[in-house]
Amino acid sequence: MGIGRIGIWTSALDRQPAPVARRAAQEIEQLGYGALWVGEAARREAFANASLLLSATDQLVVATGIANIWARDPMAMAAGQRTLAEAWGGRFLLGVGVSHDRLVEPRGHRYERPLTAMRRYLDAMDRAPYDAPIPDPVALTRVLGALRPRMLALAAERADGAHPYLVPVEHTERARQILGPQKLLCPEVAVVVTTDREVARRVARAHLDAYLRLANYRTNLAALGFADRDLAGGGSDRLIDALVAWGPAARVADRVAAHLDAGADHVAIQALTPSPERLPTEAWAELAATLALDPRPAR
Repeated sequence: MGIGRIGIWTSALDRQPAPVARRAAQEIEQLGYGALWVGEAARREAFANASLLLSATDQLVVATGIANIWARDPMAMAAGQRTLAEAWGGRFLLGVGVSHDRLVEPRGHRYERPLTAMRRYLDAMDRAPYDAPIPDPVALTRVLGALRPRMLALAAERADGAHPYLVPVEHTERARQILGPQKLLCPEVAVVVTTDREVARRVARAHLDAYLRLANYRTNLAALGFADRDLAGGGSDRLIDALVAWGPAARVADRVAAHLDAGADHVAIQALTPSPERLPTEAWAELAATLALDPRPAR
């Protein structure tokens, strides 16, 4: 799948009307990014959202980061992937994950034994019938939202790779060792393009605050050597600087390169701004130029 080395991860499109989101996807494609990663959480439904963005673009891969396994049964997930892969010529990448208890329990499910739940879910996906035109098997790319070693090992065994979120460079290196050389490794990397240290860390803390309340991320960060004091109060400076690349575009590009050097095949950049409702179009453009991406003609 031609996702390229650099993509965009964003939840900001979910805060925009559909026509604005479509135009933004076109801009991301024209800047030369290979993929657009979108989440699900409590916002737009993953497959409907992917269809909206795919219909606005010609070459851009649209990836879910992630589609929640508790939001739909395995047969629906498999059918959704096959439908979009066949309709859009292999430009859809399915990222699936177990999400978090706070997002799962309001749906009426009990969040427990996530690794077992994922394994059973993948079994059911692979058995699911589908009586419609079948896409080329090469188009059916599936990655798991994986952080800890056992979920990464499952990604190596049962998927095409992994999409870690909220991880430092050290995690990318460890993930590559677990996945082996042939599987896709596509970490998300949050960035703030600014030379103002105070602004950068304030924006980063506002972004990290909700994530540091979630057990999955806290457990993973603790395993990477961060102490309780690093995880408190929106995160220590040490944690902020490890998880969020900030500075001028050239310095941010160095962090992207560090993940690639550590074993990532593709880095999904999440550009943060002081206002989450505002599209970070200036940062996308500046980073595209700094990273020397190949621009594409307007649609």
